[in-house]
Amino acid sequence: MLLFLLLLLLPALSPASAWIPVEDWESGNVTASEGESGQCVCHVYLPETTFPANRVQHMQQVSKDLILEVGIQTDKIEGYDGKLNVYLKELAELSFRVAMLESSADNYIKLDFELLRIELREFEALVSQLKDSLNSSSPMFDSLYNEIHNMTLIVNQLETYDKSNLMVIRVEFAKLQKKLEECQQEQDYIEPDIGNCNHTGILSISKPLVVQLNAHLSSSYYYGGWGKDSKPIRGHESMYWYGAYSTPHVYEVFFYSDYEKLLLRSAFRKYTFSSGWISIGNNYIVHGNTMYYQTHHPFSIGKLNLTSSAKSYIVVPSASEKFSYSYSENQNLDLAADETGLWVMYASEESKGKIVLAKINEKSFGIEDEMSTSVFKQLAGNAFMACGVMYVTRSVDLTTEEIFYSFDSRTKEEKHLSIRFPKFQEKYFNLDYNPTDQKLYMYNNGYYVSYNVRFNKE
Repeated sequence: MLLFLLLLLLPALSPASAWIPVEDWESGNVTASEGESGQCVCHVYLPETTFPANRVQHMQQVSKDLILEVGIQTDKIEGYDGKLNVYLKELAELSFRVAMLESSADNYIKLDFELLRIELREFEALVSQLKDSLNSSSPMFDSLYNEIHNMTLIVNQLETYDKSNLMVIRVEFAKLQKKLEECQQEQDYIEPDIGNCNHTGILSISKPLVVQLNAHLSSSYYYGGWGKDSKPIRGHESMYWYGAYSTPHVYEVFFYSDYEKLLLRSAFRKYTFSSGWISIGNNYIVHGNTMYYQTHHPFSIGKLNLTSSAKSYIVVPSASEKFSYSYSENQNLDLAADETGLWVMYASEESKGKIVLAKINEKSFGIEDEMSTSVFKQLAGNAFMACGVMYVTRSVDLTTEEIFYSFDSRTKEEKHLSIRFPKFQEKYFNLDYNPTDQKLYMYNNGYYVSYNVRFNKE
């Protein structure tokens, strides 16, 4: 150690000296002599080589820089670790909020208020369209506009994320929606004679009542249907149903105890179709607390008992999957119900694409009779049954639909008609008559739409 320190000091003492290994020393480079006091003095002569002090200094600086950089990176890693913990916590909170939303929409109050604002804007648009379609102005419309404005102010003021306030607003929404319906219906309302088929057929269809956007609040859910049970069991006379999706399939159906619950999107039951029993085609109905619909595994009429959830199906041998209505694919089996019972409409290879009307026996769940018609299914927009008569529709233009054909199942008489009625939007994928209130229920591009049917009783 002493020798090492000595060698480090030599360059500072003698600039001409430098460190070389001991074994390389030559004998001529080391001499000895006697000092003045008789002591022994050694003289060492080294080669003219400069010690690399600058390189040692550079190495020391690099070492310091590396130590500093390591410290910085260590601090960053610790910071990242802290941020990661924060993000994981936020993710856990987000997952919790999503779970709350899935379990109950009422728990996600902020979203509810945003949806209320959306509905208010929809109401305002519907009132404007209603006013334009009726081509009139009245204190009723002014009152509706004022109520919508007041409701907007209430939503903004009461957005305190309080459930009781939210329920108050929802009740007011239901009242406002009811007023809108009454305003529209009073323009052409005629007291229906429920259950009476003592007439010569449909005389006219009212202007549309656009109820609201579907329960999913999604304008992309084009395909679907809604309505009432055409033969309700006791206690379910006021029940409504709805099902839709972004393709011509239905994976789940919602049931509402009454009209107000439908408006509030508060279903008392949701049924999800199991694999192999998924509904397709959108021409389905609820009749006698039972849902009848088209399924493709195999291609058949599916039957779902809403009380027991029991499922069954029947194959209609002559029905073909090649022929659908003009608005959508897969509308091959169109189910319908009226005052006379349960029906199915389809086209076959034998009929060369013309609609075949068949009666369904509800008890045996079998086809009783098949009747050929002369109207091509692919030219039709849709069809429905009323008092044993099949009515077929087609498009006139973007905003107008027309009942252009009828077929009487009792007399086999065919007629060409021209009963026009307005559409809210161009395409619709479900149109059914309900004998309990003599209304047509249409699923029009994601919106609930209904019409009053007026029969010719002369």
